[in-house]
Amino acid sequence: MKILALIGSPRKGGNTEILTDLILEESAKNGHSGQKIRLYDHDILPCIDCRGCKKGEHICGLNDGMKELYPLLEEADLIIFGTPVYWYGPTAKMKLLVDRMRPFIASRKLQGKKGMIVVPSEEGPGCCGPLTEMFRMSFEYLGMSFEGEVLAKAYEKGEVRDRPEELALARRLGSSI
Repeated sequence: MKILALIGSPRKGGNTEILTDLILEESAKNGHSGQKIRLYDHDILPCIDCRGCKKGEHICGLNDGMKELYPLLEEADLIIFGTPVYWYGPTAKMKLLVDRMRPFIASRKLQGKKGMIVVPSEEGPGCCGPLTEMFRMSFEYLGMSFEGEVLAKAYEKGEVRDRPEELALARRLGSSI
């Protein structure tokens, strides 16, 4: 299985990335290949609602970093969306990516794929409801299945390393793939 992990945190080596790396490491033990992309390393413009992606070949007309990401999304069997909670939603960069997934609504190229989320938050899992629901609904709209989540209490960079229960949760999710 090909796994694409999208890191929507601006912090390299932060809690989101630490948890996602554990999932990738554990899934590799089951023979799956993983690729990690840091969204903050890519220029992603906002959707301008031109609706060009709804016609013809269902291709977005914007020329930015999404041109590199679209094929990776299409090739993946499982997509992990990792983002810390910002105001009860994803980071701006992750939201830009989700908005730009609009071509897949018409093309159905993500139908049948699996999705997971990794979400660290200062407040812990209790504040993750709106963000989790956004992803559940987005996956359903795209024809993807929701395969799991890691909702962790962690705020300061690397803090999750001191939370064995959160690390174990990520390892279990990775082993289940």
